[in-house]
Amino acid sequence: MSSAILTPIAPSTPSTTTAFRPPTVADGGELWRIATDSKTLDVNTSYAYLLWARDYARTSILAEVDGSPAGFVTGYVRPDAPHTLMIWQVAVDDAYRGQRIALRMLQALTDQVGDVTTMETTITDDNAASIGLFTRFAQERGASISRHDLFESAHFPDDHDAERLYRIGPLR
Repeated sequence: MSSAILTPIAPSTPSTTTAFRPPTVADGGELWRIATDSKTLDVNTSYAYLLWARDYARTSILAEVDGSPAGFVTGYVRPDAPHTLMIWQVAVDDAYRGQRIALRMLQALTDQVGDVTTMETTITDDNAASIGLFTRFAQERGASISRHDLFESAHFPDDHDAERLYRIGPLR
């Protein structure tokens, strides 16, 4: 009598597809939800995210993992500096953190906008995650990064920390 030898098979890891695209008005609610769920962003009204998706879609990006919204970056080209992309917000849904989606969104957005040579954002000094993200982005683009005071706490009418301007460029 012979016996079969059973070899355990490792469970397969489901493959995921991540896609990046400009947001649409239909995505505005998801942008607001992801921002609200982040518990770290200054959340705007849901109306603001709808307008952003309509008026600044070319300079913003939505990440989808297997068709589900996973994160977003909102930005705009500065009217007085037409080669500068100002990043307003970056957020990744909790379920998709740790997959470098934020960094990949910044890279894809820079390529999507195309005609910018400099990126700017503001970050509070206690936001280590954003500081790390934009520092990695600058390193991967071979760009320098400078930091300057922009908005002091006294500029804000509410209890808001100072925002430091991070300027990255030239972008390659």
